[in-house]
Amino acid sequence: VQLQASGGGLVPAGGSLRLSCVLSGGTFNTYAMGWIRQAPGKEREFVASISWNGRTTYYADSVRGRSTISRDNAKNTVFLQLNSLKADDTAVYYCAAARSHLASVRLNDYPSWGQGTQVTVSS
Repeated sequence: VQLQASGGGLVPAGGSLRLSCVLSGGTFNTYAMGWIRQAPGKEREFVASISWNGRTTYYADSVRGRSTISRDNAKNTVFLQLNSLKADDTAVYYCAAARSHLASVRLNDYPSWGQGTQVTVSS
């Protein structure tokens, strides 16, 4: 499984970004998908996840109400809409495929990761 994330960039505080991630080399609609981020000097942190059919989603408290995870199974793509961005959201954002079709908040449930896309929020 290969994952290619895109959509990061430099945005002012209060702005928005939409991250995308395309999966290849696997059957996309059999995987739950997740977004994980890592800020400089910090450990990787769960952000959001979505089940194989999009019916179940989970969010970290730090982004709940400001972000939306979604997926398009026809396009093998998962999205993360980030709104009202804060300086604390600055991180490398990774998409990941879960080991099952069930959404999870545990990083250990995601064996396949993409290369990450940088999000920088200027205050």
